[in-house]
Amino acid sequence: MDWGNVTAEDLIDALREVDWSSPPRPLSEFFSRFTVPRSYAKWNSRLKCNLYYYRTNYFILIVLILGLGFLRRPVAILAAILTALSIAFLNDSFAGTFSEKVTRTVRQFSPHLAAKMRPPLTPVIRGRPSAKRAIHICGWPRWVFVFIVSSVSFILWYLSCDLLTVLWALAIALLATILHASFRTPNLKARLNTFREEFRAVWRNYSEL
Repeated sequence: MDWGNVTAEDLIDALREVDWSSPPRPLSEFFSRFTVPRSYAKWNSRLKCNLYYYRTNYFILIVLILGLGFLRRPVAILAAILTALSIAFLNDSFAGTFSEKVTRTVRQFSPHLAAKMRPPLTPVIRGRPSAKRAIHICGWPRWVFVFIVSSVSFILWYLSCDLLTVLWALAIALLATILHASFRTPNLKARLNTFREEFRAVWRNYSEL
C-alpha cells in the first residue's frame, strides 16, 4: 500500500472502522528502530503507516500522559476518561463491542431493560439491507450517546478548572505521538498488517454487494 496517496480523511475513516480490540504492540517492537526520513514523501508515508499500525499504543500513550497530569485531581481524571470514551465511541468496532457487553451485563439483572437496549433492526429487501446500518449504543443513536458523554466531560472540565493543564498535557501527548510516528521505521510486520486490512476491506465491500 502506498501511504503517500492516502489522504487524512481516508486515514480517519480507516481508524473509525478498524477493530481496536487487538492488544497493543510489544514495547520491544514499539521502541525498536528509529531513523530520520529521507524526504517529505517518506515522512508522510511513514507517519500515516505508524499511526494506523500502532494506533492502540498511541491511544494508551495519550491516556497515560493525560492521567499523569491529573494524579491529584480526581474530577479532571474522570473528565479525561469520559473525553477518551467519547472519542473511542466514534470507532464502529468499539461502539458495537461496548454496547454488546453493557447489554449482556444488564440482561443478567433485567432482561426487559436489556431488550430495550438492543439496536433497531435494519429493513431487508431481497436479502439485502435497505440502508447502511446505523450504529447504536445501548439502544440510542451513537451521536446522542457521544453528545451526552461529551457534555458531561465538558462540565467536569469546567468544574475542575484545569482546562489549561489538559491543553498542555494533550499537546505533549500529541507531540510525543507525532515524533514517534515520524522516526519509527516501519517494519515488515506493519506492511503485512496493512495488506491484511486492505484484504478485509475489499472482502467486506464485496460481501455487501
